[in-house]
Amino acid sequence: MTPRRIAFTTDYGLRDGFVAACHGVIGRIGPDLRVSDVTHLVPPQDVRAGALVLARTVPYLPSSVHLAVVDPGVGTARRGVVLVTPGGLLVGPDNGLLPPAAEALGGVQAAYQLTSPRFRLPEVSATFHGRDVFAPAAAHLALGVPPAEFGAGVDELVRLPEPAVSVRPGELTAEVTDVDTFGNIALAANREDLDAAGLSRSMTVHYGRSALAATLGRTFADAAPGEAVVYVDSAGAVAVAVNLGSAARALGYSSDSPQELTITSSPTDSFPGRSTANFTPNATPPSAARR
Repeated sequence: MTPRRIAFTTDYGLRDGFVAACHGVIGRIGPDLRVSDVTHLVPPQDVRAGALVLARTVPYLPSSVHLAVVDPGVGTARRGVVLVTPGGLLVGPDNGLLPPAAEALGGVQAAYQLTSPRFRLPEVSATFHGRDVFAPAAAHLALGVPPAEFGAGVDELVRLPEPAVSVRPGELTAEVTDVDTFGNIALAANREDLDAAGLSRSMTVHYGRSALAATLGRTFADAAPGEAVVYVDSAGAVAVAVNLGSAARALGYSSDSPQELTITSSPTDSFPGRSTANFTPNATPPSAARR
């Protein structure tokens, strides 16, 4: 059954009318289609951040056409594509944004270019393919047009580089993949990486010249208010938080600074009374966002 629902993700922000224009195009093509906004606050032009949001979100949405636009290459030779997966369709630029979400939906079964003029607006702006190409394509797909009618098949998709993860005894270094609204810092590492590093429950988080004492925990309250905890988050990623605070602020994290954190074991006597025996973080679903 063709999904009559569209889930919409962009970096368009909320100040301008870009999102509304896309909603309007979809509504004109399919007045009864349902459009759910995932987020339009992906950091501008940050394809990796958009891919992470999608991959972490799509497994929990109803069957949908997932319309995603984070497109710094708009108007260039980069392709527009539709990806077919067991869990839904994905529409957007072929710049690495879509494949992680496609894997989270069961893997790419087929991919097609968005080249047919029948499924785009009559006039296509060089700088607003979200409105003129991707939104019309998503609407027509949600109304039941087969993906193969949009253009030629695609054999190979653009994929983002794998984020850096380094594991050594007593040390885990990983690329930062996300800093959420609360200042929690998610890393490219997962629970298996954390286990392989063999870190003690008492640890230190290093970022540039900053160092933050932390404890290994299952949830935020495993650290006292104002103290740091390293845990496995709801997407299966190793993350750093400060209970009732912000890990990003505590470490002085900036997107303009080095994009890796290192976590090392600390001397056990620096956290008196906290035992590492028989500690296992909560089991979590496999990370859909690990690329």
